[in-house]
Amino acid sequence: MSEYQYYEFLALDRPLTSNEMQQLRTFSTRARIAPTSFINEYNWGDFRGDVNRFMTKYFDAFVYFANWGTHELRFRLPKAGLDVSLAKRYCPSEQTSLRLAGEHTILTLWSEREEGEWEGDEGWMSSLAPLRADLMAGDLRCLYLGWLHCVGCDEVEEEEVEPPVPPGLQDLTAPLRALADFLRVDETLIEVAAEVSPPLAAERDSAEELRSWIQALPGPDKDSLLYRLAQESPMAVQREILRRFRETRRPQPPVPEAGGRTVGELLSTWNRQTQEKQRRAAEKKAREKARKEKEAAATRQTYLDGLAQRVPQAWQQVEALIQTHQPKRYDEAAQLLRDLCDLADRQDKTAEARAHLQALRDAHANKPSLLRRLDEAGLFS
Repeated sequence: MSEYQYYEFLALDRPLTSNEMQQLRTFSTRARIAPTSFINEYNWGDFRGDVNRFMTKYFDAFVYFANWGTHELRFRLPKAGLDVSLAKRYCPSEQTSLRLAGEHTILTLWSEREEGEWEGDEGWMSSLAPLRADLMAGDLRCLYLGWLHCVGCDEVEEEEVEPPVPPGLQDLTAPLRALADFLRVDETLIEVAAEVSPPLAAERDSAEELRSWIQALPGPDKDSLLYRLAQESPMAVQREILRRFRETRRPQPPVPEAGGRTVGELLSTWNRQTQEKQRRAAEKKAREKARKEKEAAATRQTYLDGLAQRVPQAWQQVEALIQTHQPKRYDEAAQLLRDLCDLADRQDKTAEARAHLQALRDAHANKPSLLRRLDEAGLFS
């Protein structure tokens, strides 16, 4: 299999200018470049640009995957759109990391695993991009899944205590489930983590409450927001306003850390529940196997009952099949002889059937292809 790499960058807060698009073209003549995206695929070559520079200067989201099992997701967020000190607590290793870049913070989520089968482009960007807005709105589940991924990869010491557990882990959105798949976070590990996660309260913004909250904002805050509205992406400013409003009106703080679980406790529970699931799956498989065997035995019994009504005709049919001199018909004859022997065993007529079978073999001793099939069917063992 040849190498395959996929790069996709997405601009969300503002479109690229014509000049910026021309700058990007110098890095690739084949890339699909639009005012909001840069996409390229490589089967033999490699990306000539610098992902860090692209994210710092041009784009807000990045997805990369390769057929040797590497997955990478990055988000560029305004510093004001993320509690950096809190977010860093979910970033224990390079697989889930955070770095500052000017006025922005760049989150990297990275996974690598040797895959047995390459599935190609699954539309990851469209599935994962909504997580950026959720993260800026205060939803920490994306970060927690990144931390949990590190736990599952043995990147976190067992004595470490987990960071604040966000609400809503029992009810992951479609983008969060896509992230869990992208990072290959074990489903049972997520279930274990979700045991102490409170439900996610519904967000219903009241227009009156929002108007009153804005009116109560200090003058300098309003001036700052209006200035940013003129200089930055309106969507980014809108998200910050709504996040601040919701935090003030209906805060949803993470679970307190007092008495928080250690990584070792999480892993122990994960292993125990995984083994229990495997045990139940094995029992279910055994029950299903027994059911199928019982059904097959009943079907076989019914078939032999019918065969018992036409034994002479069946022996004649065997002879007719042999006389065709066709290998495929020899196979059918061998199977029918196997059925006749099983029926004879059931009727205590084994000796009679064996004598008939030996006579048939002697009569066709000059047909090695037939004799081989009779031996393979175990008729003379």
